[in-house]
Amino acid sequence: MIKKCSDRILAMAVLLILLVPLLMIWIINCWNMRSNGLFYQTRIGQYGKPFTIYKLQTIHPKKRTISKWGSFLRATKWDEVPQLFNILKGEMSFVGPRPDIPGYADRLIGEDRIILQYKPGLTGIASIKYRDEEALLATVQNPLVYNDTIIWPDKVRINKWYAQHQSVLLDCKILWCTFWQRDWKGSPISDQ
Repeated sequence: MIKKCSDRILAMAVLLILLVPLLMIWIINCWNMRSNGLFYQTRIGQYGKPFTIYKLQTIHPKKRTISKWGSFLRATKWDEVPQLFNILKGEMSFVGPRPDIPGYADRLIGEDRIILQYKPGLTGIASIKYRDEEALLATVQNPLVYNDTIIWPDKVRINKWYAQHQSVLLDCKILWCTFWQRDWKGSPISDQ
C-alpha cells in the first residue's frame, strides 16, 4: 500500500515538473514522426494481466527506422516518460521488472512466476544491467536468438531475485543507480 501511494504521488509530482517540456517534446515528436507521436503496445502486467504501455514514438512509421530525433529520445529516456501515466493508472510502478510483450510471461514456470506478483516497473535491476541492450544486440549475429537464450533468462533470474528481496530501501537504491550512479554493484548481477 505504501509503494502504491508513493508511486502515484511521485508520478504526479514528476509529471507536474515535466509537463511543459513533455508537451514541447511531444509536439516536436508529432511533427517529426508525421503522426500523433505516441507509441502504444500491449504488455503483460501484474498477475499476467495485459495492459497498454505508453511511450513516445521513436521509429518513423513510413521508413520503419529510428530517426535521429528518436535516437535522442531513447538516449535521454524521454520516450519512457509517458509511462508515468501507466503509474498513475496503477498499471506500473517506478521500480519492478520491466513488462514483457505477450508470449514471454507464458514461458515463466515454477518459482520464476513470482515475477508476475509484482507490478512492472519503469526501471529495475535488469534495466540497469541492460541499459545498453540495443547496442549489445547490434553486435550479435542473431539478436532474437541471443535475446531469447541469453538476455531474457538473465533478466528472469535478476527479476526473481528482486521479487524475493523487494523492499523500500532496495527500490531507493535502484532509483539511485538508474538516475545518478548508473551502475549496479553486487547481487544479483554479479551472481551469475
